[in-house]
Amino acid sequence: MQKILLLLFLFSSLLAAQSATEIQYQPLQPLLSKVTEQYPTLQHVLAKPEPYRLQIIYTQIDRDSDNSPHLTYYQLGLNDSRYFYPASTVKLPISLLALEWLAEQNIAALNADTTMLTDSATDWQTAQVADTTATNGLPSIAHYIKQVLLVSDNNGSNRLYELLGQDFINQRLAAKGLKHSVINHRLSVPLTTEQNRHFNPVRFVDIKGEPILTLPARSTHQQYINKDKPKLGKAYISGNELINSPMDFTDKNRFSLTDFDSVIKRVIFPQLFTESERFNLRTEDRTLILRYMAMLPPASINPAYDVKQYPDNYSKFLLFGGKAQQIPEHIRIFNKTGWAYGHIIDGAYIIDLENQIEFFVTAVIYANENDTLNDDQYQTDEVALPFLRQLGEYLYQHELQRPKKHKPDLSEAIRVTASEAEIG
Repeated sequence: MQKILLLLFLFSSLLAAQSATEIQYQPLQPLLSKVTEQYPTLQHVLAKPEPYRLQIIYTQIDRDSDNSPHLTYYQLGLNDSRYFYPASTVKLPISLLALEWLAEQNIAALNADTTMLTDSATDWQTAQVADTTATNGLPSIAHYIKQVLLVSDNNGSNRLYELLGQDFINQRLAAKGLKHSVINHRLSVPLTTEQNRHFNPVRFVDIKGEPILTLPARSTHQQYINKDKPKLGKAYISGNELINSPMDFTDKNRFSLTDFDSVIKRVIFPQLFTESERFNLRTEDRTLILRYMAMLPPASINPAYDVKQYPDNYSKFLLFGGKAQQIPEHIRIFNKTGWAYGHIIDGAYIIDLENQIEFFVTAVIYANENDTLNDDQYQTDEVALPFLRQLGEYLYQHELQRPKKHKPDLSEAIRVTASEAEIG
């Protein structure tokens, strides 16, 4: 009898774990059908979404009496098999995995602020042993992550990619249930597919320059590719030549909207996922991620950014995309954006501290009327950014009116978004 009871318990526990990750999406169209001329670009795109290859996930959050979140998912156009280029959105899981890797080393002197020196093992690899944007002039995992989350820095993400390697990145994502993700190349660096399978040697050193941990040059023979061999566009520019055929993305990164949305939720509400699905971060490392996902570039002290080049809304497309503007103090947006090949993407957890509302939105739009890639003739400012801003505005207004039985306790968001001056 005890064995039977134990089996029943294990079976019920398995079902509970499975049900925690199964998502039932409701159609978003009924809510969006009420969009008025007050939101002209949103209305225009929704009238004919197909040319824009639109995908949206909107998630409502309802708290219970214990402040535990309960999510209700809505979607429009969601399709994991429909490839889009994820651009800089892949930098978020790379950053999270770098911190997960760091915690697993379990070396007392090794933390996110430890100096990380990248060497080169070939003539095409580049080294980095200094960082003039850091107070101490030295690179570290923490500083790379700050740059990645504040201004979507490519170099910082590439250095973390070189630290981890393709095997660690892709096998960990798959193990966490992120089945529609492939990360197989550095960003904005003209390297071959084979070169991207080779990873620089890395050294971590203490304040005296003494080695703490040394990683040799590494490589992988495993090919992480898009097995469906996706192609985009009707033409593309290669060098100075127009190629009148679709561009092949077989060897490019992939990060489906469901995976992207799920990664953000794993950061914000890890308790909603099983242990195997979570990013296993130390408390201080999760705080680092949350703080810099929400921080605005002008508020950063280390590194520091010029407000004219990097205004408040530089990378806050949902709710504030478009011309430079300030973001109200009571609004916090924990997000990551991406833009490339006509795709504009944003995934965000948005909160209003004054009105005590919170919700998730993740969306991708393809703004490329001539369907030609690499010609820089994208409708980013004319269509994509106004669309994302108005989508965020519309859902924000809906949340202001939506009745909630329990107001959320947002004290953690206040704590992790304290300014650098406040936290010293």
